[in-house]
Amino acid sequence: MQEFIYKLVEDNTYCIMAYSGDEANVIIPDTYGGAPVTILFDKLFMNHPEITSVHIPDTVTDIGEFVFDGCTNLRHIELPSQLTSLWGYTFVRSGIEEIILPDKLTMLPPFAFKDCKNLKKVVCGSGMKEICSWVFGGCDSLAELIYGSNVKVSHKAFETKILNT
Repeated sequence: MQEFIYKLVEDNTYCIMAYSGDEANVIIPDTYGGAPVTILFDKLFMNHPEITSVHIPDTVTDIGEFVFDGCTNLRHIELPSQLTSLWGYTFVRSGIEEIILPDKLTMLPPFAFKDCKNLKKVVCGSGMKEICSWVFGGCDSLAELIYGSNVKVSHKAFETKILNT
């Protein structure tokens, strides 16, 4: 069983604020109350190891921080073609193995895929302009990163940032 909590945002679309469920295959609805779902809020699926795949509708344009953190069995996800924004740590510590980034996404923020130990292949869409520092830190299995010649890749994109405590 899948249940979502929605919040109406300023542009009269909906943000999914919370999720409860135990399904392996999660399907995010494209509308709620007749209006499109455009945002997946921070930590939405955090620590749901039972999730193996997620279907995100093309209405979603923004995916927040830590959304898939700890989804260690997540193997399949198709990002929406209208996606324009990922926040830091979106896929941190998830089990994702391969991902195709949509053409409208222009930047990979810091730590987006940090410690994704199973990540083997990333394909950037034609709109990608920048891959920030620490995006792929701890991605020990990453063997293939495909991006255009005009993409600015930080020299620290594959480093793991060590924080002083």
